[in-house]
Amino acid sequence: MLIAFKSKSSPEVLMYQEHAQRILDLLHKNPTRGVITAAEAAHALSVLENEVAESKLHPETDVEHDAHTHEQEEGETREHAVLQRVGFAARAFPLLEMLRTAKAENENIIWGI
Repeated sequence: MLIAFKSKSSPEVLMYQEHAQRILDLLHKNPTRGVITAAEAAHALSVLENEVAESKLHPETDVEHDAHTHEQEEGETREHAVLQRVGFAARAFPLLEMLRTAKAENENIIWGI
């Protein structure tokens, strides 16, 4: 299922729920629907930036997490699936940009509404 993050300050950001789940868990938010208020944006940004930095320091943890969410195609080896992974930093980037803009423009981010 897709989650559409929306804000008046940015273009819409679409993510698969299984990829957004890690981000929303870090922010203690419900994946079905919710809001990151303008007041929460600075804290959310800090939490996600710290997790991105941590994932870069410990890429093996990031690989394990993403290898479970990457659908292995028929005939594809696990090694190839791992090489095709998209890391947490890349997945989180669009939402981080949205958070930065929302914070700067004092706007909320909503999804599932």
